[in-house]
Amino acid sequence: MDTSKFIKKLFTANSLYVWLIGVLGVVAFFFHRVLGIAELILFAALLIFNFLHNKQRTEMVLELVDNLTLDVDQAAKSSLMNFPLPTVMLRLDGKITWYNEGFEEIFGTEHLFEVDIQTLVEGFSLSDVVDTEKQTIETNVRYGDRFFHVIGNLSALPEDSKYLVVLYWQETTALHTLEKRLDNERVFIGMVLLDNYDELMQNTKESTKPQLIAQIEKNVNDWVGQFGGLLYKCERDKYVVLFQYRQLEAILRNKFELLNKMRAIDLDNKIPVTVSIGLGVDGEDMVENNSYAQEAINMALGRGGDQAVVKDRQQFRFYGGGNKEYEKSTRVKARVVSFALKGLIANASNVVIMGHKNADIDSFGAAFGLQRACKQLGKPVNILLGNHDNTVKNMLERLENEEEYTGLFVNNQQAEDMVREDTLLIVVDTHKPGYVENSHILGKTKHIVVLDHHRRGAEFIENTALVYHEPYASSTCEMVTEVLQYIDDRLDLRKLEAEALYAGIAIDTKHFTFKTGVRTFEAASYLRKHGVDTVAIKTMFQQDLTTFVRKAEIIKNATILRDHIALSTCKVTGEDYQVLVAQAADEMLGIKGIQASFVLCETKEFISISGRSLGSINVQVILEKLGGGGHLTMAGAQLYDVTLSEAQERLVAAIDDYFDEAID
Repeated sequence: MDTSKFIKKLFTANSLYVWLIGVLGVVAFFFHRVLGIAELILFAALLIFNFLHNKQRTEMVLELVDNLTLDVDQAAKSSLMNFPLPTVMLRLDGKITWYNEGFEEIFGTEHLFEVDIQTLVEGFSLSDVVDTEKQTIETNVRYGDRFFHVIGNLSALPEDSKYLVVLYWQETTALHTLEKRLDNERVFIGMVLLDNYDELMQNTKESTKPQLIAQIEKNVNDWVGQFGGLLYKCERDKYVVLFQYRQLEAILRNKFELLNKMRAIDLDNKIPVTVSIGLGVDGEDMVENNSYAQEAINMALGRGGDQAVVKDRQQFRFYGGGNKEYEKSTRVKARVVSFALKGLIANASNVVIMGHKNADIDSFGAAFGLQRACKQLGKPVNILLGNHDNTVKNMLERLENEEEYTGLFVNNQQAEDMVREDTLLIVVDTHKPGYVENSHILGKTKHIVVLDHHRRGAEFIENTALVYHEPYASSTCEMVTEVLQYIDDRLDLRKLEAEALYAGIAIDTKHFTFKTGVRTFEAASYLRKHGVDTVAIKTMFQQDLTTFVRKAEIIKNATILRDHIALSTCKVTGEDYQVLVAQAADEMLGIKGIQASFVLCETKEFISISGRSLGSINVQVILEKLGGGGHLTMAGAQLYDVTLSEAQERLVAAIDDYFDEAID
């Protein structure tokens, strides 16, 4: 408060009474001169007395205020000097102007005046921690092995309109140590699943089975015990494990050596032992970690097994997965799926089938085969078909004169008008919502079925009524062929439908060379009984001379990386670029010594990459680093907003990362 204002308020009442006597004296002078003079003399005396008295009181008050201010300043200085917390004053440029003994003790250094705080605490910047509105500071600082909670404020210096920053350092090392200890002792959940238990038991001698099971359990126990975990066997082929968070870094650094130890088991088992591992971490509680672990193990199985997946609240991390999938010999799942699918079709008002963008013959053949099941069950059915490759184009030309298929194929707008809440939407040959022909219609119905054989990625269509995801299958057409055999014993599969399914299997297996198993040939045999003309299939894959020459040009321009990887580039000159680059990549596998091949193709919208492998190199893992996916031996990716040379550099970097991780 201003001192002069305070004094005026203090003496206002006394002055009023003195002046009142003066006014009364003037009035009395006109009526009674002697009385008036007496009152005026009294007024003058009181005025002089009041003036002298007020002056004395003012001097006393000012002295009191000065003494009080001095006492407060001395108390503040004494309090600051003896403040129990380490304290430092800084200018806004970070230079130290004053500090107490507690602050000096932290850094163990004398003469800290004019030292920049950033030279003491790396990365400490006032501009980053000051709340400009409240003029306060609050942050956490680490210095060596000690931790501090730093709070403070900005104090103005009125004489030069500058600011000083006062910071108080409260040590929180003990609290931080306790929090870290509690965090390290938290538990996360994992699951270990034996991928091929039934196949192992069927292909191992009875006398060797006990030894095989014992070795499997020993490997799992040794791996869990290595990291101080707890193991619980809940089923014959499934284990639940518990680890403390303090071991997570060591587990990841170990890169799940259990996968290799399992494959190394050799006790007269005809097929290798493989396991899938799923870990759920960083959840709010054990329930959420358990949910993450289940998602992780499902992801590992969806990608073919023989790998580990770590799931937290933000992402999936993948380890292993460098070996080919082994075919499941049982058809139980196909029979169960066909029964469920039959019920969904029967309860739907109509059925719409769609595949992925830029449909190939596997996507088309699967959709074309399923439409026969829908018709057999008496349901209206349509196939959403957009852009497609030349093989599909050749198949459509053969259907032009077939009246039965008139109106079967619809475009995006027609499909959107057809899909209602009670419509059954079947998605084939993809499980990623971003890859389907029309992602908008996914939200228009709650009845969605997914049939796919690609290794599972982090993105998956949600709210599905039925999922048949089988990465062991050679193609989606193989899966659909098995489903059709169980959906109706009297299924009247037409010749063109059988040929479309057969062509899908042929293209994905490179004419029954890659990724084929017993069930692949059984499906092909079933289709052959329905009139498949193998010569007609061969003509579907024929190319004109121009395309053949373009493919040869791509192969001619190939370069060799790491002595066994072929890489080539091209620019698109036609709509059939997908088939062209895929076939070029396939052909380069015929070069002696080549184990994997990649072809990059520049289009108007993006850079398309096609990868192929003989099996020793996982092209899926490589192209996943670029946002793509697929299978161990066949994968693809699309890169946007990059040049062809930039895409090539990124691909080479992904290949280098793949081999570096394998070495580690």
